[in-house]
Amino acid sequence: MKKRALISVFYKDGVLELAQYLASKGWEILSTGGTKKHLADAGVPVTDVSAVTGFPECLDGRVKTLHPKIHAGILGIRNNPEHAKTMEDLGVDPIDLVCVNLYPFFEKVQAGLSFEETVEFIDIGGPTMLRSAAKNHDDVLVLTEAADYAEVMAELDAAGQDTQKVSRDLKRRLAGKVFNLTSAYDAAVARFMLGEAAAPASGKSPLWPEYFTVPYKKAQSLRYGENGHQQAALYLNADSVGAFGGMKQLQGKELSYNNMRDLDIAWKAACAYGEFMKSLPEAFPAAPETKAPVICVALKHNTPCGAALGKTVLEAYQRTFLVDPVSIFGGIVGCNTIIDATAASEMIKTFLEVVVAPGFTAEALEIFSAKKNLRLVQAETKPNAITETLSVDGGILVQERDNTLFSDWKVVTEKAPTAEQAADMAFGMTMALFVKSNAIVVVKDRVAVGLAGGQVNRIWPTEQSLARAKILTDAGLPCLDGKTSTGGAEVMISDAFFPFADCVEMAAKYGIKAIVQPGGSMRDQESIDAANRLGIAMVFTGTRHFKH
Repeated sequence: MKKRALISVFYKDGVLELAQYLASKGWEILSTGGTKKHLADAGVPVTDVSAVTGFPECLDGRVKTLHPKIHAGILGIRNNPEHAKTMEDLGVDPIDLVCVNLYPFFEKVQAGLSFEETVEFIDIGGPTMLRSAAKNHDDVLVLTEAADYAEVMAELDAAGQDTQKVSRDLKRRLAGKVFNLTSAYDAAVARFMLGEAAAPASGKSPLWPEYFTVPYKKAQSLRYGENGHQQAALYLNADSVGAFGGMKQLQGKELSYNNMRDLDIAWKAACAYGEFMKSLPEAFPAAPETKAPVICVALKHNTPCGAALGKTVLEAYQRTFLVDPVSIFGGIVGCNTIIDATAASEMIKTFLEVVVAPGFTAEALEIFSAKKNLRLVQAETKPNAITETLSVDGGILVQERDNTLFSDWKVVTEKAPTAEQAADMAFGMTMALFVKSNAIVVVKDRVAVGLAGGQVNRIWPTEQSLARAKILTDAGLPCLDGKTSTGGAEVMISDAFFPFADCVEMAAKYGIKAIVQPGGSMRDQESIDAANRLGIAMVFTGTRHFKH
């Protein structure tokens, strides 16, 4: 009996060559719609599926291959006598190869179409044929991507066109690709339907369905993971464009696993201040006008080692560099605005692994080109994820992204912070979001002059951050007004409450005048009393920012 192949593809790269090969080997080609026309126009003999089913394509193409003569032809087990007799009685001829790819739902769900328009790109017949063929893969070859066409043609040549003699390893691998594709496709549809349809109707959050399914597609294999002996790859959302999906590497070596982890935090930290300043609490005192929209963040080992605002990229970078000229070596720098030639000239004076920004001037690119290994990344999309995940052995933890800087602005001491101190508090809190707990940040004039965290108690990073801040401010810090500051830092930020008064007492020794923390300890009053005794203003925000 003549072998038959059903070919129906949206993406037509390579399909003509496959069909021509099969036709030359005596196969009958079944097809539909655009694929049939594409093959017929090139001279490939094609049988319309409706000629097999005896049923016309209908409902605007929604029903073409959903017919027993198609699915029985795919699912019938060739060496099962009962299946063979049933197929003969019903006049069903076997289908030995299925080549299908799906409507572009991944792309269309990102395109901003209406809900009704997007629904029309949900493929029904394609996944159904693929799943049928994959289930019966011992007898049916199934193809979902052009990358496999050549290997299948070579195997068919070796097997004398007998699909049952094609290697079981290849057939299982192709079947596995089917379920890998259709599960991701269904995940994208589920996320779309839950997010766009069910939530408004039910009033329930679409974030926590019974099954957490996310369609990730491999963007690239990496040379290695966190360490040289670990394999790794980068997967990106197939149904939405996050910050990483909007990044372009303009020069330099291939990004490593660790580069990417740092890049993620550097870009989030660079963007955070501008986003959070749009939603300050009503009680927040009016901050002085700084005319400093530019922020620069330096990162090392997934932790900020410097951060500052500036009127220009150069000023922001120079102030960031001053925070820790040692740790920035071999680090990553993120900026929230286009990097120009003056900033680029300064940045190449030290060894940096990665620089990420929304863009680079032509002059800056020319300057950076002298550092061939330096990775330049243009980030065209701001961080926009709603949730974040962390793998645990046997599962994942899923939570909403930490996207609330303040729940409140409650002055709990006799003294209130000045507007200038409040501005430093707001800046410092955005940086504390990205410092490992227990996080303590000391700020002066919108420079994070002290950054410490990742310790098992709060007093150690408090002392480390304060001591570092004193060294910097004693040396004189460039101010936003172009002058050199005098005096020490006045503002300290804590990501969580103080369990004892010791951190307040330590802060007073270093001249801190204002502290912001979430509050919520059983011993809050001890810290408040200590602040009042020592003449320190203290604000409770009601929002903890642990980062483990």
